Amino acid sequence: MPDLSPRNPDWWRQAVIYQVYPRSFVDADGDGLGDLKGITQRLGHLAALGVDALWLSPFYPSELADGGYDVADYRDVDPRLGTLDDFDALAAEAHRLGLKVIVDVVPNHTSHRHVWFQEALRAGPGSAARDRYVFRDGRGPHGELPPTDWQSVFGGSAWHRVPDGQWYLHLFAPEQPDLNWENEEVRADFRTTLRFWSDRGVDGFRVDVAHALAKDLGEPLRDLGSPELSDEEYLTEFPPGTHPFFDRDEVHEIYRDWRKILDAYSPPRMAVAEAWVPGPRRVLYARPDELGQAFNFEYLKTRWDADELRRVITGSLADARAAGASATWVLSNHDVVRHASRLMLPPGTDVDAWLLSGGHAPAVDRDAGLRRARAATLLMLALPGSSYLYQGEELGLPEVADLPTAVLQDPIWEQTGHVRKGRDGCRVPLPWTTTGPSYGFGAGGAWLPQPESFARCAVQAQDGVEGSTLELYRSALKLRRKLLDGEELTWLEDTPPGVLAFSRTDGWRCVANLSGAPVPLPAGEPLLASTPLPERGVLPPDTTVWLG
Repeated sequence: MPDLSPRNPDWWRQAVIYQVYPRSFVDADGDGLGDLKGITQRLGHLAALGVDALWLSPFYPSELADGGYDVADYRDVDPRLGTLDDFDALAAEAHRLGLKVIVDVVPNHTSHRHVWFQEALRAGPGSAARDRYVFRDGRGPHGELPPTDWQSVFGGSAWHRVPDGQWYLHLFAPEQPDLNWENEEVRADFRTTLRFWSDRGVDGFRVDVAHALAKDLGEPLRDLGSPELSDEEYLTEFPPGTHPFFDRDEVHEIYRDWRKILDAYSPPRMAVAEAWVPGPRRVLYARPDELGQAFNFEYLKTRWDADELRRVITGSLADARAAGASATWVLSNHDVVRHASRLMLPPGTDVDAWLLSGGHAPAVDRDAGLRRARAATLLMLALPGSSYLYQGEELGLPEVADLPTAVLQDPIWEQTGHVRKGRDGCRVPLPWTTTGPSYGFGAGGAWLPQPESFARCAVQAQDGVEGSTLELYRSALKLRRKLLDGEELTWLEDTPPGVLAFSRTDGWRCVANLSGAPVPLPAGEPLLASTPLPERGVLPPDTTVWLG
């Protein structure tokens, strides 16, 4: 059984962490926006679910140009979400319930409303204030062209021109100017931020866009030359560690500096990197003298295929072992289509086109999607390492792909000229009750509309109901805590095509049937199955079982 007590500095290596997107969890004051008091009111749900920690997406002052990831003040709470006292009350109640608290830190960029950026605009070219960011003169006879061909992750140029003629870098939205991490004042301020929240009792940090802080800012700046390439394709065009702004070797020195701060606390604060880079490079961020963990997005992106999943799981465990880290597993988060819908999309589906169609081309069988999602979750929870859950997946929520374009708030929609719908469909507020104007999310409406189908997904509709997705998660997490031991697995061979099977250190086994037909169920006592086993000795398709 993993030691998750406060005395164990390595509690995170085998933990289950639940992501809370604050604006969509619970609205305590009735303004349509989730808040800290609402989260505190529902912490009992997380404790009953059986998770070990909650990770809070940004709750800092923000104009919400990018869902809170445009931070105006790293050491305060957005007044619409509460106060620092509210945060302290949330952390205290979480700790009383035995839950760790992890907060987001967003070091690549600030909001354009941050006092530093406002000072930079007033100070003008060549000033110390502008050196905290990445300002450059433009190209062309009158500086009218961007300094480079770099593209924003959200679409369009990564440069924005200010009234005095200079341009500033924003790898994401224009409201998110990139910081210059060669500036010592920037580094010192984030050390202060890490200490500020650690002193308030947080147990760890999730580091946003961890791979983008270090940039090659030598003159002249380099063009990429192929702006039509994806971020992953960009990385393959450059020798590892040499891309102008992604996954540069120098970024690791920043995190080694952070680790000294995190280790000064007792117990040391954990950290996990959001780094969208290939596996062998990704786990460098997870080395013991850096952050300790990194999200495994290769696993998230792997389609529902036994051979592919086995390859990715094997490689992920090997990479983590080589780096001295623990593996991480995740199926959904605030940036991707929920896996109850995504896993049903045919291979090669253009997800952006699917979202633009409102989820109709191709249509997704909701019941089949939920069945597959439950099987994928039980498979994930059997793997050695930490599992990260996203709010609402324990209710079996699908992607809300048919949100009207008039209500979209993700900047991707506008920046791509309405070509990409964005991520709002996975951020729709949670349903807690089967009735009410926002299904128990708040006293009034919600900031994004919820479909009527959310009523049958609500906590109230599933609580105590045998076979419900909520009860499956509760059973799985309770059993996982009893069974989980060690960070290794052994693959079982001679399985039918489309079946994944492995044993864990103390002998229990996980068998997942990813094929389209029933297969023989190995001998053993079924401890838990993602769907009922209607026939003795048979494992139905899209079903995972744990065997004693």
